[in-house]
Amino acid sequence: MIEDIGVPLAVAVIAVLVFVVGARLRALVWRKPENGDSGSVTLELISTLFMAVAAFVVVICWQQYDNAHNHTVTESKSLVDVYWAAHAMPEPAHSEIQRLVRDYTEQVVATEWSVMDRDRRLDQDTQAILDTLRDTVLAVQSEDSEVGDQRTTALAALDSVAQARHDRALDAQLGMPGFLYGALWFGIVLLLFSSVLAGVEVSARSVAMTALLGIVVGAAVLAIYRLDRPFAGGNVVSKDAFELALARFQQIT
Repeated sequence: MIEDIGVPLAVAVIAVLVFVVGARLRALVWRKPENGDSGSVTLELISTLFMAVAAFVVVICWQQYDNAHNHTVTESKSLVDVYWAAHAMPEPAHSEIQRLVRDYTEQVVATEWSVMDRDRRLDQDTQAILDTLRDTVLAVQSEDSEVGDQRTTALAALDSVAQARHDRALDAQLGMPGFLYGALWFGIVLLLFSSVLAGVEVSARSVAMTALLGIVVGAAVLAIYRLDRPFAGGNVVSKDAFELALARFQQIT
């Protein structure tokens, strides 16, 4: 909450300081503004540049975030498929497979999310549970065709889990390329200096508009940084898909 308010206000203060100090350093411009038309063109060009870069960055960050969420949904659905496939398997495979699926899902929710946030990687203990689960399914042998079909279904679902987990590992390491952040900050600097470059007079109205501009820019930058890493920071991908899977397990015998 403090960050939500503090960052935009800090950028607003910086924007006002840049505007007032910059205008006073250009004393002639401050007293005798340049032609209004040329100043307006300068402001429009800089604003357009910033909006284009910011929009491009937001689209990329949101796409990364959305893809990461979709990977968690795919993984959790496949876990439910494995749990359901074990329903038709004989003991002790039936209970053992379902126990391992629950253990894996609980480990993802309770431990792995924190590891991804802190270390930007997956948890090795959670991977070990998944490996044990696969070995347990592979060990199921039966002449019953129904059991064989469920074993095949479980293995196919585990392949989907492994693929989604691999995608989640990549998502945890993913971040926006540095050159895009460079372009974004270049646009921000230009925007903060735009009023000075355009020769806008210092007045109560122009200072207020500059402060509002700083708040908007600060809020946009904060949103971009929070969306940049799907599993780290202040806006991480939700664990709802796995929590829903745990609830579904309780309905399957």
